[in-house]
Amino acid sequence: MRKILLTGIVTLGGFLTAHAQCKTVTTLAENFDTWKDIDKCWTAQSGKAMLYSKDKKVTFYSMTSPRENMVLVTPKIKAGNYTLTFDISDNGGETTIEVLSLNNAADTKASVAVAKASKITGDKKTINVSLKKDAHLGLKVILNGIHQAVYIDNLSLKPKK
Repeated sequence: MRKILLTGIVTLGGFLTAHAQCKTVTTLAENFDTWKDIDKCWTAQSGKAMLYSKDKKVTFYSMTSPRENMVLVTPKIKAGNYTLTFDISDNGGETTIEVLSLNNAADTKASVAVAKASKITGDKKTINVSLKKDAHLGLKVILNGIHQAVYIDNLSLKPKK
């Protein structure tokens, strides 16, 4: 029993240490080319669907769970005004994206919309982001059918000048 408890404590400590090393940032430049899994400083909330990194991009895949809340959460970002850009496409059907501000990367329910939900049309998105306090950004994708997918690539966050 002690061995199991000790293993659990060591595992939890490693998890907390890994996330504790993630710093608050003022820029992001991520093309996802080197990701084999979701980066340790990012968070993937997929519910019953799938959110994963493959083929040098991040994929949101509905499987058989349409309208599942799927959110890719960035590392914590310092308060300020930013320009967020990313390439986004889908494999057809009705899909939308919304950008959220989150105080806690693990709690997407306590989020505030930074930009209104918009249809995914297969082009580059540019969104102005204003954060009053340090927060994470969440890219929330909604897929309305089964076996739909959305692909995000070349994400960039730069301070506004």
